[in-house]
Amino acid sequence: MLLSHSTRMFEMVTSFNRSMSDHLTLRSLSFNSSGAASHCKSWVSRSFHGLLVIGSLVSFLLAMGCGYLYVFPSFSQAIHGSGISKSNSSTETCNVFHGSWVQDYSYPLYNSSQCPFVERGFNCLANGRKDRDYLKWRWKPKNCDIPRFNVHVVLEKLRGKRVVLVGDSMSRTQWESLICLLMTGVEDKKSVYEVNGQKITKQIRFLGVRFSSFNFTIEFYRSVFLVQSGWVPKNAPKRVKSTLRLDKLDDINKQWINSDVLIFNTGQWWNPGKIFSMGCYFQVGKSLKLGMSINNAFRVALNTWASWVETMVNMNRTQVFFRTFEASHWSGQSHRFCKVTRRPMLRTRGKDRSPFSAIISEVVRKMKVPVTVLHVTPMGAYRSDAHIGTWSDTPSVPDCSHWCLPGVPDMWNEIIFSYLLAGGGLSLQ
Repeated sequence: MLLSHSTRMFEMVTSFNRSMSDHLTLRSLSFNSSGAASHCKSWVSRSFHGLLVIGSLVSFLLAMGCGYLYVFPSFSQAIHGSGISKSNSSTETCNVFHGSWVQDYSYPLYNSSQCPFVERGFNCLANGRKDRDYLKWRWKPKNCDIPRFNVHVVLEKLRGKRVVLVGDSMSRTQWESLICLLMTGVEDKKSVYEVNGQKITKQIRFLGVRFSSFNFTIEFYRSVFLVQSGWVPKNAPKRVKSTLRLDKLDDINKQWINSDVLIFNTGQWWNPGKIFSMGCYFQVGKSLKLGMSINNAFRVALNTWASWVETMVNMNRTQVFFRTFEASHWSGQSHRFCKVTRRPMLRTRGKDRSPFSAIISEVVRKMKVPVTVLHVTPMGAYRSDAHIGTWSDTPSVPDCSHWCLPGVPDMWNEIIFSYLLAGGGLSLQ
């Protein structure tokens, strides 16, 4: 096709050159009335024909170039074609996290009851949820499109790689989501297994699933604060039962390095009920910080994490992400009531903002190495319909923090791998 198109363009250029040559030759012949100009005419003729040859060659090269562009997209278009692409209708810079949820009846991308790595507590349909509308939504950025998750492309990109997720139960939910998405492209389901034969539990500190046919692992490390829990210092008040050592990263941090994709989150445990009510206070060095607020402590902990990334992670190999705080939809003055809606909310009602998310963005912005912030807070703010509610393995304890699977975490994974595919974050070397 390229050859024939280029040939046609070359014939058009040659024809044009011939017609111009004939036209100019006729004009030159009209000057032959004087024999004194014979020598000059001969020199002009030779020079002119030389220029025609050069012009024809240049025209041919231009024709070949045009033919190539006609058949093949530009390199930039080819890259964006497999990643996050801008809409044709807008030339604005795309913010992937500025958008809305649109109905898409091709979703969900997997059946949680057919995925052995989904916790029973996250499988809302299996726990009695009757409506399925919450499964039929896709995130649509305002000025770009997120391509559909191509499981076969992602599986090939992950060959020989190591993906690590670190954080709280929200990170574990994303880990389970990613495994289920990837298993839809694996023929032999038995080739996917937990490396230690362990069942998924809420308290286990490490879970690793190996895709043996593709030689890669998806790992989860439970580290709800990212920093170390410490013993009570000497001479501490009686109310102090434990401490969070804000200047020391979790002691399992060495297991996070040498990964190809490293995804962090924290936030769900940074609240008075999980800290002060449990007799836990903050510590920096040997100093106990009894009056330090949770937000300030969170910032100190994030700076400790940032310093660790800058000094310990090989950024030539590892693509680092930090996911922001996930919106919850508790109601009532005490935030203890959980009402799951049938459809997403039309307005975020302030849930698209979080001081934790702001601190994460601030800390990452000041880092000396590239880290990608996954600002998922606005996305989740609309999804009051997608929480577990009472459809869990403990229905007497409602849950308006965690998400049903399939659900919102699937979109986080779609965005991450669209970004990696578009930016070349996963090397094939």
